Amino acid sequence: SDDTHLRLTHICFSINRLPISICILNCRYDIITRVCKRLGYRLVGESDLWNVCWTDSFVGVDFCRDMRRFQKVNHFPGMFEICRKDLLARNLNRMLKLFPLDYQIFPKTWCFPADLGDAIAYSRTHRSKTFILKPDQGSQGKGIFLTKNLKEINPKDRMICQVYITKPLLIDGYKFDLRVYTLITSTDPLRIFVYNEGLARFATNKYKEPCVTNASNTFMHLTNYSVNKYSRTFSNDDEAGSKRRFSTLNRILTAEGYDIAELWSNIDDVIVKTVMSAWPMLKHTYTASFPTHDIIQACFEVLGFDILIDHKLKPYVLEVNHSPSFHTDEAIDKEIKEALIADTFVMLNLNGEVKKRVLEEDKRRIQNRLLQRLRDYSKQTAAKEQQQQQQQQQQQQQQQGRDGNDPDDDPYGEDGMGPWAEQITWEETHLGGYRRILPAPGDPNRYLQFFIAQSQASVYNETAASKRREECAKQQRIELEERFRLNQAILHKHNPKLQKGGMGAGEDGTGGNGGGTGAGSLAAKKKIRKRKVSKVTKKHDEFSPDQIAEYEERERMALLGQRDFLRM
Repeated sequence: SDDTHLRLTHICFSINRLPISICILNCRYDIITRVCKRLGYRLVGESDLWNVCWTDSFVGVDFCRDMRRFQKVNHFPGMFEICRKDLLARNLNRMLKLFPLDYQIFPKTWCFPADLGDAIAYSRTHRSKTFILKPDQGSQGKGIFLTKNLKEINPKDRMICQVYITKPLLIDGYKFDLRVYTLITSTDPLRIFVYNEGLARFATNKYKEPCVTNASNTFMHLTNYSVNKYSRTFSNDDEAGSKRRFSTLNRILTAEGYDIAELWSNIDDVIVKTVMSAWPMLKHTYTASFPTHDIIQACFEVLGFDILIDHKLKPYVLEVNHSPSFHTDEAIDKEIKEALIADTFVMLNLNGEVKKRVLEEDKRRIQNRLLQRLRDYSKQTAAKEQQQQQQQQQQQQQQQGRDGNDPDDDPYGEDGMGPWAEQITWEETHLGGYRRILPAPGDPNRYLQFFIAQSQASVYNETAASKRREECAKQQRIELEERFRLNQAILHKHNPKLQKGGMGAGEDGTGGNGGGTGAGSLAAKKKIRKRKVSKVTKKHDEFSPDQIAEYEERERMALLGQRDFLRM
């Protein structure tokens, strides 16, 4: 729209700094390029010294370690902890066990095949429940189906199973969900913002509770745009169509007597708690991936939260998209997403001066290192020189603090408070269409209990399913070892010679063939001795290999299999 264009132009000319360069990698959305050009950013390649990188894929460890101190990327390493359906389910289930009342924010969920037995047991006691199954790494509504009989599921399939919410909030008889755009600018401290405008996505067939005749009707039960755009009843009307703004939705719900302020407060709460479920891993992975980023935050991320509201106005998180769609098929998409991306870049406080300063510092550091190698100072002289350099740096920093430089020109902030204070101040005064939800406005300690619990927990917490598997394997290992000890005791009782010769083939505790008895190993050893004695004609200096006896190979493979089992 014209308003959006004027807004972008104003932003472009209001930021009087060195030019910003952006690298766009594997991005299928033209809107990113359009917005960057309007903001005056220069498009560069991956090998250039870019300020910010935008990509649709997860960033790997190698990519992160190669980044310079002035560079940003639009994904946090480790964000897959909530963006993969299976990991999201496990993290939320773990938090549900710690906080049973606070984490009723998602439908009851299982990860197949690990939790298939638990889900079947639940279905036996809740026969009226309908379940929705999704591929654990799928998207765009592909592979999703409803069922009441979990016994039909292939026990080898990797899927996510959820209790289907059969009574969603309806508007004009249609089911809908919300695509809520969320920006994370930092993990330590954790700072989360939600965009005020977004998309309410409607199904295209009027809703009825699932039954045998309509369970396969995706236009009724799924709200994905990628599914419903193929429906003959799909509508482009902004006010009453299949895709509407949040502002339009708010007017409708307000007219029907719903408390909109409470609804959005609850949605914000769901988003914060979802991110909090993976916070230890996010913090740990970021610190490990960016040990030298001491001037700016190395990452930011725009997430797409899919929120479903039930008939009691209670929101549930369904999934989190690490690279939400920025396609602009409809006019409503273009208007919302252009403003969203522009406001996101403004929030980042991209500053070309930071790049210039870091490059100069790195150049001086390399020069000093080369000069130091050429000099042949004694240890005492080198120590004095280092001390003098530190004193000079401290004096320079103190002088800069007294000079009262503009925070925009000094990326370390005023009065030596550090870069984060400057960034936080910038974010609070350049929200655009965003609102801050963490730290919680008016109550900074609202989520303190979750931070404390997460800080005390390991980043490698077990899931309930993995714990049960480990206990089962441990029990099997104990039974196997006990059976082996009994067999060894019987052998010792009937053959006193074993008491002098040790435990035989099973002395390392791995047991013998298959069942764990030592009798097979003892017989095999006797055969080996006879074979060695009988081969008197074989020369010791001969290079031809011995023939492998079949029973020896069987015994070796059995022992290797036994060892692998004990390591489970």
